[in-house]
This record gives sequence, C-alpha cells and structure tokens, in this order.
Amino acid sequence: MYKYIIPFLAAFALTFIQMPFTIKLAKKKGFLDVPKDERRVHKEPIPVGGGIAMVISVTILMLYYLPINKGLIMTLLASLVIALSGLYDDKEDLSPKLKFLFQILAGVLLILGGMKIEFVTNPFDSHDALLILNILSIPVTIFWVCGITNTINLIDGLDGLASGVSMICAISMFFITYKMGRYEVSMVCALVAGACLGFLPFNFNPAKIFMGDTGALYLGFMLSYISISGFLKQAAILMIFVPVLILGVPVFDTAFAMVRRKLSGKSMVEADKGHLHHRLLKMGLNQRQTVVILYSISAIFGVLANLISRFHSSIALVISLGVLLIIIATGVAAGMLKNKEE
Repeated sequence: MYKYIIPFLAAFALTFIQMPFTIKLAKKKGFLDVPKDERRVHKEPIPVGGGIAMVISVTILMLYYLPINKGLIMTLLASLVIALSGLYDDKEDLSPKLKFLFQILAGVLLILGGMKIEFVTNPFDSHDALLILNILSIPVTIFWVCGITNTINLIDGLDGLASGVSMICAISMFFITYKMGRYEVSMVCALVAGACLGFLPFNFNPAKIFMGDTGALYLGFMLSYISISGFLKQAAILMIFVPVLILGVPVFDTAFAMVRRKLSGKSMVEADKGHLHHRLLKMGLNQRQTVVILYSISAIFGVLANLISRFHSSIALVISLGVLLIIIATGVAAGMLKNKEE
C-alpha cells in the first residue's frame, strides 16, 4: 500500500505548484466568476477554471504510472472531452444540452475502451447468479457516467466543498479497490485524491480560485470511471451500493434536488437554493462550518461503504437498503423535497 504514497504526493505537488500560475492566467484570460444572482455565495469576481491544474496533473501521472493500452487512452480522451467542455463553459457558457452531449460522448469513449457495466448479480438468488445486461450495458453505462459526472458539479457551491468531498470519495474508493486487488484503479484513486489536496489550499474559504465546470465535471467523470472499473465490473450486488454510498453527499443532494424541482414544477436542471449546503448556511452556519460538516458526512459514508464491502452480498444488500432508506427518510423529514428559495 505504501507504494501509492509517492504518486499521491506527486499529484499533490504537481497541482500545488501549478496553482499560482493558473490563478494569474485565469485573471489574464478573463476566466472570472462574477456573482450574478442570489445563489452565488461570493460577492466579488473570483478566477474560475482552476480545475485544469488537476486535469493536467492526473493525466500526466496516469500516463507515467499506468500501463499504456487502449483502455487507458480512451479513458484519458474521455476525461479530456469532459474537461475541455467544462473549460469552454467556464469562459463562454455552454448550453445544458451540449454539456450532456459531451458527457454522452465521454461515456461512449469509455465503452469503446472496454469500460462498461456488463452485469449485476441477482440479489434474490442464493448463488449470486449474474444478470447479464447485454445491449443494455451501453445505456446503463452512459446513464451512470452522466449522472455521477453531474453530481459533483451540482454541489460545487461553496469554497472547497467539491474538491474536499471528491478527495474523501477517492480515498474511500482507494481502500476498497486495494482490498479487492484492483491495483491500477487504486492508483487512479490516489492520483485524484492527491490532485484534490493540492488544489484545496487555493480553493478553501476564502477561495483564491474556483475549479469551475472544468474541475467539477472532470472530478465527477473520474469518480464515475473509478466506480465502473473498480466496482461495477465485479460480480457482487453490493458493488452497486458501495459507490452510491461513497458518493452519498453529491448523489443524494442531486437526487433530492431533481425531485424537488419536479414537484415544484421547475425544470430538473434549473438551479435553486435548496441544496444541502444552502440549507446549512440558512441555519446560521458559515461557509467553513458548513463545508466541514459535509466533509464529515462524506467521510461517514465512506467508512460505512468500507464496512459494508466486507459482508456477504446478501447481508450487505440488507444493510445498504436500510442505510439508503434512513438517508431518504432523513432528507424528507428535513424538508429536502420542499422549495426553500426566498
């Protein structure tokens, strides 16, 4: 396990040393997030697009530490499609439809590289019989990629929130994939976590730069890739629930947001101030307190996922369903399905 420390530190250092230059370049090229509406928590224009430093670091180090093959090349191409579409959006604004098309393209590239959800186990079969998805593996994989890619973007509303939560998710995935013997996937987890840590000092409140869609969509995509290659290609039903639990903060916040908007008659992609971090701020917490609380929740989800992964699939299924029901019930009781905008 110790051999992953150097790659982790390399990703941290490479990202960290890029950041002063990235901030200057963003200002020079006009990559600025100007607060235009009440959803924005910041009051002054802040450089945006800082996620490109993480993209550069992880891409270079994946090429260095991982064997170069078709799967790696297609994964890197897919990640660059996501990152460059995000970079363009940070400067010029990209329509939701075009963003979605680029995400579908990234999903297709992953599939062409051999990364797809091909089967799940039947939870009602004592022998864990496989349910082969066949042609359905293509839309299921694309749905997963698009869904997880957008979850990180949707929680990127406070300084340091998306980068910190992504780092915690990557670390949680590292321990499980390492235990499963998915060592190449573990390496990617270490690189993503290290890059997030290198970016965080410049993004934590008060932020000197935002990651923008460049970073948020990229991190979401990389976590979707890790979950497919590390978990969802495994013949165990719990491997469906493990990544969902690890990504609990962005996944459930996004799910509640979409249902909430639908119930209030709004478009499911229309932004609002009903996200969990907005609600914590309305309770009187400051940005740092809110972010630390969400870090803690994310870490708890990660620990739960690691514990659940140790059980037999049928027991893990029961525990996972119980945890999911508790989360849903808590969210409903907390008013996450009600529109709280003022």
